[in-house]
Amino acid sequence: MRFTTAAVAACAATALLAGCATRSSDVRPQAADGAEFAGWDCARLQAELDRAQWQAAARAYKVDERRGNNAIAFSVGAMVFWPALLAMRPDGEDATELARLKGRAQALQQAQARAACPPLPEELPAERIAALPIRLGERLVYEERSRVGTAATQLGLRLIALKRDELAFAVEPPAAAAGTAWRQDFAGNALSAPGHGLLQWRRLLEPELSLGQTLSGELIAADDPDLVAPVTAEVMSLGPQTVAGRRFDAAVLELRGAAPRDGEGSTRLDGVMVVDRGSGALLRLELSCSNPAFALWRRLARIDAAAP
Repeated sequence: MRFTTAAVAACAATALLAGCATRSSDVRPQAADGAEFAGWDCARLQAELDRAQWQAAARAYKVDERRGNNAIAFSVGAMVFWPALLAMRPDGEDATELARLKGRAQALQQAQARAACPPLPEELPAERIAALPIRLGERLVYEERSRVGTAATQLGLRLIALKRDELAFAVEPPAAAAGTAWRQDFAGNALSAPGHGLLQWRRLLEPELSLGQTLSGELIAADDPDLVAPVTAEVMSLGPQTVAGRRFDAAVLELRGAAPRDGEGSTRLDGVMVVDRGSGALLRLELSCSNPAFALWRRLARIDAAAP
């Protein structure tokens, strides 16, 4: 976030007349009842802490978007840096919700200390690995077209790393992404640096989805990280689907947005995205747009076994 001296001075000068957004030092944590967490084991405490911090990051992004600033990057499971988050100067409902989440996070951390929970490992726990529909070393093979009617090409994503808060895939052929791994969180959002040859979706998906829920985020063009399309996504259906011979817990989302147009203005973008809720793996993506950077059809065609 960037705050200029002039902006701060202007805010101070008008505070008595119009008021300013709440300063970070004025946003106090709302005390949470630690008794709620009595008897919780360390895994449950950490899962709830992750949830509170994800919600805080999502709220911060909404504040950021409304004010037209550059967002602070968070990932699931990463410790939220509260001073930076609150420096966004949230007010009203935003300040109230962030205070509640900060208080809940503090109460959970205190419960972890009382339970003598060990330091959090970077590795994904074995029980979560076993529950995933894809395995380390497996290769997800996608059919991909730039638009309907064009010849299909293949894109391979081989799962090479599983961490507590992210998955990493080797992109095959490597030329497709200049040798850079595709990194994503378990909701399905891209964590890789933009501009590595693949269309990305950021801050769009959430770990817990409900039918009819509306999300918002952005698509970033494969070859130009400055080409960004804001999109909304509505959850249309949730449930099991068999794709490429594998059973997934699928979420189907309808996408709508506006992509940059050559020259000035924007052009309409529509589409459908299907992701696995357990791993965030993409099962299908259909984007229709007059801007070719945001016209794409991709579906999971098969899953190759890990090399022996």
